[in-house]
Formats: sequence, C-alpha cells, structure tokens
Amino acid sequence: LKDGYNSMMPPSIIDIEASGFGTDSYPIEVGYVTSHGKRWCSLVKPSDDWQHWSAVAEQLHHISRDALFVHGKSVDAIAKDLNDIFLNQVVYSDGWLQDFTWMNRLFDMASTTPHFKLEDLRTILTPYQQSVWHATKQSILNELQINRHRASADAQVLQMTWLKTAKREALVGA
Repeated sequence: LKDGYNSMMPPSIIDIEASGFGTDSYPIEVGYVTSHGKRWCSLVKPSDDWQHWSAVAEQLHHISRDALFVHGKSVDAIAKDLNDIFLNQVVYSDGWLQDFTWMNRLFDMASTTPHFKLEDLRTILTPYQQSVWHATKQSILNELQINRHRASADAQVLQMTWLKTAKREALVGA
C-alpha cells in the first residue's frame, strides 16, 4: 500500500483538456477511465463568461469553440456525472496542477463541490515505475497509434502505462 493506494487495482484516471493555458483558461473536455475500465468523455459547453480561446490549444485538441456549443454538456451535468461515478473516491491526474484548477472552475460554475479527491498520479508511482514511465507511455502511444490529444484517450493511455509498469515491476521484482 503506497499512500493509501491499493497497488493491485489500476487507478481511476481523469484528464481535462482546456481552452489554453493561463489564468483565463477553462475546461473544454473531461475524460476518465475508472479502475474497472469504464471510459467516458464529454465536451464542456462554456459558460457565458468563459471567453479565452487559444488557437494553439485548438490545433492540439482538434476541438473548435463552436463544437463546444453544439456538442458540449452543461457544467452542471458534467459535475453531477463526475460526482456520481467517483463518490468518495480518489481520482488521479498526470497534470494535477492544471487539472485541479480547471476542475475547480467547472465545479464553481456548477455551484457545487467535488465529492471525490483529485490527486497527482506521481504520488502512487514507485521509483521503478517512474524510471520506465516515459518510455512505456511512448511505446503504448506508438502501439495504439493515437493521433488525437483527447481527454478519455489520454486517461486510458495513462492507466495502461500504470498497469504495464506495475506488471513489469512485479516480474523483475524491482
């Protein structure tokens, strides 16, 4: 048990894509994969005062601002979905500082609070996992041939990387 985490079960992973970086950015897509393998993703319909938009972020995610208004779910619906699926759980992110900020913007706009805890994925990585993380993740990206930088795909790759590094560590007895 490392930091209260059961190392025999993969962690639930969340990823948040945003309108850009900086203080005015906001969440545009939320995706996750649960410890049981359920994968979910939704675009976020921006609130009226969320105006910041980065062309660089749009190129990276291939998500237009117009698509958010057409296909996005409300912040209320997304906050409810996240609270329902992760009630009293810990969810992990590889970009904790940014994801924590964007998640709080989403929940603040929905006038509610998260009923789960967001933690940095690095807190449950062993030294061995940390040492092979980047090469393993790149191997998985190459194998899956993922061309889009999207939230649920990113969450799945992170969980697969965690699983592969944990299994490899168990085999080598690191």
